[in-house]
Amino acid sequence: MSVPGTTAPPAIDPKMRRRALVSSVLGSCIEWYDFYVYGVAAAIILNTQFFPSVTPFTGILLSFSTYAIGFAARPIGGFIFAHFGDRLGRKKMLMITLGLMGGGTFLIGCLPNFAAIGIAAPILLVLLRIVQGIGVGGEWGGAALMATEYAPAERRGFFGSWPQIGVPVGTLLANGAFFVMAGTFDPEAFAAWGWRIPFLFSVVLVALSFYIRSKVDESPAFEEIKRKGDIEKLPVVKVIQTKPVTILKVIMMRFAENANYYIYTTFLLAYAPAILLGNNTVLLATMIMAGLGVFSIPLWGWVSDRWGRRYTVLAGALTMMLMAFPFFWAVQTGEFLMVLLVLILTCNVGRDLCYSVEPAYFTELFEPKLRYSGASVGPQVAAVFAGGFAPLIATALIGPDFDRYWLVALYMVFTSLITVVGVLWAPETAPRVRMRRGLTPEYDATATR
Repeated sequence: MSVPGTTAPPAIDPKMRRRALVSSVLGSCIEWYDFYVYGVAAAIILNTQFFPSVTPFTGILLSFSTYAIGFAARPIGGFIFAHFGDRLGRKKMLMITLGLMGGGTFLIGCLPNFAAIGIAAPILLVLLRIVQGIGVGGEWGGAALMATEYAPAERRGFFGSWPQIGVPVGTLLANGAFFVMAGTFDPEAFAAWGWRIPFLFSVVLVALSFYIRSKVDESPAFEEIKRKGDIEKLPVVKVIQTKPVTILKVIMMRFAENANYYIYTTFLLAYAPAILLGNNTVLLATMIMAGLGVFSIPLWGWVSDRWGRRYTVLAGALTMMLMAFPFFWAVQTGEFLMVLLVLILTCNVGRDLCYSVEPAYFTELFEPKLRYSGASVGPQVAAVFAGGFAPLIATALIGPDFDRYWLVALYMVFTSLITVVGVLWAPETAPRVRMRRGLTPEYDATATR
């Protein structure tokens, strides 16, 4: 059933709609597995493999620096694939981004360490991390569009939330892979070659996703743009020129969930040993939290279709702000159940309230011919300044003795405030909510900028 007052979309085969949703979810899961397997490795093993000649604390900083480089490369991927995604189609770009992510991950698993090839090892590691970053930078916007452009307008929040479960599933798989490897091999075998297996396993997942994505038709919205000959020559340039304020709002709205999530998951693995909390305890709690995210993200996406996008994001940002200090207090108890509880409250409630809404919210803010660009530029710029540097900033703030947790908590409050301001500044776009307020059901991004 469509929302009254909206333009009826062309009929979509329900089978193709389901196939597009499945391919977006599966591809997203694999892309994020590839990205997060590096994050887990950066926290627990890459410092000794590629930066062995420095102190452990400096090694962690250097390891997290290579982690951040992947985020710094994401806007490059976002710009490149957004340009061609708005000109050539969503599907083609998603096939390429999948290959970049999978290839980069597999090659990291094959990469000789510092002991074998010296300084060339960290240099090659950085280059492969850049390849990963470019791939995931182009993936997010395309996957969001394939899900939302196939969705009924009044259920766009729910449909758009499904590719977002790629993050908890990717986190679950990445943490699970290292949990199994660390539990299966003795420390010497794990350090020698066991850590490589999660990276090498990526090639199997990528092959499966390639097959499924090949069976999906191009987005109906893009086909309509192509039919009308309304393709923009330089879409990324155009969206930056005409919608800079909207892009800024998107960056701000993504800040809290992106920064805090990488503190909850990646930085926590480096912090755990300093407070005598075992890495396997953190990995197991993170895996349970990630498994719950498979359910919480679609739930909050469904809620956003009824509450509205703004209230959903606002509720999430305020939750993360209020939980910043309790997060550390709970972790410092060293109790598994306390760690799990605080991860559920911060991630499955706070973070997922924000994250579930993003595909629908961000795509609804831009007209179809600029949508890949608009939905890619803002989120990927936010990923650099929020998520990419969060573990590095948190490590620098907490200090070599890991005793200044309150500075990290204040940083988390600050990132949440940025999102609160951004969402209060942004318009509501959910068709049902706008209709209840007597506004046009479809937000026309071109009418108010």
